[in-house]
Amino acid sequence: MSLFYILLGLVLLVVGGEYLVRASVGLSLKFKLSRIVIGMTVVSFATSLPELLVSMKAAIDGSPELALANVVGSNIANLALVLGATAILTPIFIKNISYKYNIPAMLLLSGLLYFFLKNDLILSFTEGLILFILLVIFVYVLLKHASDAGDVDLDELEEIDEDAAVAGIFKILIWLIIGGVALWAGAEFLVNGAKELARQLGVSERIIGISIVAIGTSIPELAASIISALKKEKDLSFGNLVGSNIFNIGSVLGLTAMIKPIHITNIKLVNVDIIWMLAISALIIPLALLPKRHKISWLKGSLYLGLYIIYMYYFVFLRK
Repeated sequence: MSLFYILLGLVLLVVGGEYLVRASVGLSLKFKLSRIVIGMTVVSFATSLPELLVSMKAAIDGSPELALANVVGSNIANLALVLGATAILTPIFIKNISYKYNIPAMLLLSGLLYFFLKNDLILSFTEGLILFILLVIFVYVLLKHASDAGDVDLDELEEIDEDAAVAGIFKILIWLIIGGVALWAGAEFLVNGAKELARQLGVSERIIGISIVAIGTSIPELAASIISALKKEKDLSFGNLVGSNIFNIGSVLGLTAMIKPIHITNIKLVNVDIIWMLAISALIIPLALLPKRHKISWLKGSLYLGLYIIYMYYFVFLRK
């Protein structure tokens, strides 16, 4: 039954995330926000909601390792799996705004997370608050300078759902209700199923969180990127993937730690998994600059995907 609960939870999370993204975009358009703002902030936060619900549920239920493993695993998957697999299908081009704001913010928050946990294996209320405040500052700076991003084609940043663009307030509220209920139920089933599966297999919650739960909560990003690549669309947004990683740390772990401090007992989450997250995140800089600037080619995508396979096989399953 644990696998059934996990699958049911993943389906509900995908459905809930899709409806909340539509509702978020619809509300943003009602408030006259530009597409660049919607693409880099609203959508990035909305696609992080599955991680937020799952991590909060896990932490409150006394499974902090599952909460942290979910976020760290999702951040690794967003770049190494999603970006890697998508780049193999079609090249991904990086806008200057990502170099200026998204990549530095992702590296800063990732480094701070490692420092906080390495210090005492606890992500406290204060540390969570710091991460969340930095996220707020990042969003403020991004919004303030969005109009300065002259090299950004707003239509390429994020494909705005046509239904969301013309939807009325009542329809948007229905989407919010459906999305919220689906996310809540999905988190319940996924966390309970993951904990039960870990007990049945005799493995740590870290392994289940890094693999099944993390990949599952990254499905919205993976599906959207792959579908866009197959359609040969030019709206593959590197900024949104990196933005999702930023929101995962700043909002998901930040808010979770503020509600209930995250205590870590499995040292591998810090000494192995977060180190890999930092390495995968930092690797984007040389890959983006060499040998051809602003482009993630199929070769670079293959490297990322290969690293993800090595990480999952060797450091997660073989050295569990």
